Amino acid sequence: MFKTKEEVRRYIWKKLVEENLALPPFPLEGRIPNFIGSEKAALKVSKLDVFKKARFILVNPDSPQKPVRELVLKHGKTLIIPTPKLKHGFRIIDSKDVLGKESYAVTIKGIFRYGKPIKDLGCVDLIIMGSVAVDIYGNRIGKGGGYGDKEISMIRRKNSKVTVVTTVHDIQVFTHKLPCESHDQRIDIIVTPTRIIYTKRL
Repeated sequence: MFKTKEEVRRYIWKKLVEENLALPPFPLEGRIPNFIGSEKAALKVSKLDVFKKARFILVNPDSPQKPVRELVLKHGKTLIIPTPKLKHGFRIIDSKDVLGKESYAVTIKGIFRYGKPIKDLGCVDLIIMGSVAVDIYGNRIGKGGGYGDKEISMIRRKNSKVTVVTTVHDIQVFTHKLPCESHDQRIDIIVTPTRIIYTKRL
C-alpha cells in the first residue's frame, strides 16, 4: 500500500485532521501528532503489568505523551525524558521532587526546571514512545529525525529485555506491514484509546 515512510506520515497527518481527531500543536507535519483520546491511552498504559512493575520509565517529550508522563510521576515512579532532538541529552525527574506540580513538570519548560541531567540509562526498565504510525508486527514510523530509534537503541544496549510501548490513536495502527529498515527499533505493545495490542514481536 505504501512504498515509503514519508507516504505513511503524510497519510496519517492528513487523516487525523480530516477526521477531526487531531489536537494542537498544529500543523501536524513534522511532529508526533497529538490526538483525541491520548488521556484514555495513557490510563490504559498505567494498568499494564510492565508499567506497574517499572521504577524508571523513559517517555518522549511530545504532546500526545504528556498524559503518560504525568501518570508516571503521579504513580510515584521516576521519569526520564529525552530533551528535544537530544540537544541537551536526557533529564531525570524524581516524583518526590514535584508533588502537586506534575502537570507543569512534564512540559518542556518543566523538564528543564525540575529535570536533572542523566547519562547512564541502564536504570530504564520501560520505554513509552510516540509514533506517527505503527503496525501489528511492531514496526514503528516516527516523525523522521531518527531520534526515537536512537533512544530505544541506546537503552536496549544496556537492557536488551526492556519493553517498548507506544501510545497512538486507533487510525495510526496498521494490520499490514509498514515500510521499515534493518536499524529500526520495534515496538512490543501498542496502546490506543480503545485497545491494547501485543505485537508479533513478542
